[in-house]
Amino acid sequence: MATTIGVMLISVILGISLKVTESYSPSYISPLRSFLTGFDFSAFVLDFILCFLLFAGSLHVNLNHLKGARATVFSYSTLGVIISTLLIGSITWLVVGWFGYTIPVVYCFLFGALISPTDPIAVISILSQYKVPQKLKTEIVGESLFNDGVGVVVFTVIYAIAIGDGAFTFGKVVEVFSIEVAGGLAIGLAAGYAGYRLMKSIDHYQTEILITLAVVTGGYSLASLFHASGPLAMVVAGLLIGNKGKTHAMSDVTAEYVDKFWELIDEICNTILFVLMGLEVFLVPFDVSYLLVGIVLIAVSLVSRYISLLPAFFLFNRQETRKSLNLAVLTWGGLRGGISIALSLSLANKTESGNLFIVATYCIVLFSILVQGLSIKKLLARY
Repeated sequence: MATTIGVMLISVILGISLKVTESYSPSYISPLRSFLTGFDFSAFVLDFILCFLLFAGSLHVNLNHLKGARATVFSYSTLGVIISTLLIGSITWLVVGWFGYTIPVVYCFLFGALISPTDPIAVISILSQYKVPQKLKTEIVGESLFNDGVGVVVFTVIYAIAIGDGAFTFGKVVEVFSIEVAGGLAIGLAAGYAGYRLMKSIDHYQTEILITLAVVTGGYSLASLFHASGPLAMVVAGLLIGNKGKTHAMSDVTAEYVDKFWELIDEICNTILFVLMGLEVFLVPFDVSYLLVGIVLIAVSLVSRYISLLPAFFLFNRQETRKSLNLAVLTWGGLRGGISIALSLSLANKTESGNLFIVATYCIVLFSILVQGLSIKKLLARY
């Protein structure tokens, strides 16, 4: 995954270079600006590439390990996301006020919701190189898979409140949240089980790989149709096929090909995502005060991440012998990624604070991936 991060770094440098070049020769860069402006990065991530990444990630998670850490993972990906959203939103409202911006607090909570989901892809890829406790590995992977779906649901609910949808009473919020979560879990279970039954009836690895693709595309589309959480559906489907499917429905040859196919898909999707994330820097509006706000919010996001982990960590990890180190790895390894950028870009031209939060999101994500992602090895080496 270091290669993927390197690709993103090159793309960021290219994006900045293009921005500088445009200031001297706008006509030379205008075709690229037109292309990137017309490209819907938010829809590309949320409606297309995210389903493949989540399915590929959950396909390799051991369900028995996940069951052993289910209480912690559930708490991190639900209570942790909500606490982080409230903390970041509240402090962000104070920070932007200090910089002279008047932004309604509900939009600050919206920013808190989009920046709270973690995407520790770089950490996951290097965990196997160190003697990290299996429970901690499972917590990091499990949280990253489930909190994407929860984060999107929280963002959707707060956005509906922010735009002044009067129908969104407290009861309506609970109803929408329940439909998104329960519907996503149910559709994922149904799609995964259907794929499992089809794969069990044949022994032809090419066809079985196509069945996994059908599960992803069909299940995600079905979730969107019923306004359920597509990300949660993909996680559940991947867990079912990756565990029950490999054990009871696939031959050793098929399991090997399915693993290799989805590892390749994961690598390709991550590379494409990181390249686009870097190039999108070209479109981010440059404003010194925006950058200063973003730099301050980097610290805010890290502190909020740490605090949001504390309740569940000390409730379910009382027997751990290296609490401080484990908590440090969970905090520093909670990287932000493409989903945060996609959600922030969905706010462009829709809210008065859109550009400010896009810049702040980019600051946090770039620091997260380029600094945290490349330095987490020093923490892991202590085990």
